[in-house]
Amino acid sequence: MGAPYGHIRHQGPVIAGLGRVAWAAAAQKLGIGPPPLRELPGPEATAVLPPRDRQMVRDYVRWAGGDPAMWKRNVPHHLFPQWCFPLQGRTLEGISYPIAKVLNGGCRLDLKAPIPMDSPLHVSAQLTDIDDNGKRAILTQRLTTALPDGTVALEAQMYAFIPLGGGKGDKSDTSGKSKRPRKARPLVHPDARPLGTRRLTPDDGMAFACLTGDFNPIHWLKPYAVAAGFGRTILHGFGTMALAIERLRRGLWAGDIHWPQSFEVRFTRPLKLPAKVGVFVHGTDFFVGPAPGAPAYLTGSFTPLTAEPPHE
Repeated sequence: MGAPYGHIRHQGPVIAGLGRVAWAAAAQKLGIGPPPLRELPGPEATAVLPPRDRQMVRDYVRWAGGDPAMWKRNVPHHLFPQWCFPLQGRTLEGISYPIAKVLNGGCRLDLKAPIPMDSPLHVSAQLTDIDDNGKRAILTQRLTTALPDGTVALEAQMYAFIPLGGGKGDKSDTSGKSKRPRKARPLVHPDARPLGTRRLTPDDGMAFACLTGDFNPIHWLKPYAVAAGFGRTILHGFGTMALAIERLRRGLWAGDIHWPQSFEVRFTRPLKLPAKVGVFVHGTDFFVGPAPGAPAYLTGSFTPLTAEPPHE
């Protein structure tokens, strides 16, 4: 599918959230930001949001490789960045780390109940932990989506990665460049079996941006992506995750939208566009990559099927 530009009109809050994060990063450099965050967990941000647009959800599911007919009454939980991002950005205000360098490292989703298509969403976000080893900081944010009757439909943990470029034990040559051994990148398990492939076009970054509001230019503007060091535009990590989850549903659970009940993913390598990628599974682990044994763009695991799914 081409870029669904018509859905940009639904992304105002997300685009405003991006602007707020950009302003916070600029203010941080100028030393005029909000008071520093002094303890964890940080303040909780909350909002009550209207139901998601039905056609936007259908087009999002179609882009992810799912069956829109299976989602005619519910919203995919993995679309959560589209309604959580504005609050997520607010949880970073006041941190002492460079906001401009924040990268999405991955997430964990626990699917508690279906999200009805016509339901308002009660959303909360909070920074709960910071793991700083001197070389990088990993910020954990808790995001909750509930229904008007108080039922929690989704609990998400987001992992934001901030490179710090230092730390004890660093070794450098006379040029000042670090000689610390590079950590091996995760691979697709060599014995993983394929569930399907997807050919991604240069327009898929823009398509996902139109469907979710994440218009970071590294995903759709090639000169910007080149200047950022990627060489080409890269697909959103959450786009890679959506492709993987919908392929898992088709390949393992006959398209049943209630599985998996929980999963965790790590974004391990930029997925440069265009590309042909596969989704692979080995036990309860899954991967997105070119082939078994090759470097993975995403690694993840899902909860084994030990209970009945949360049907309506």
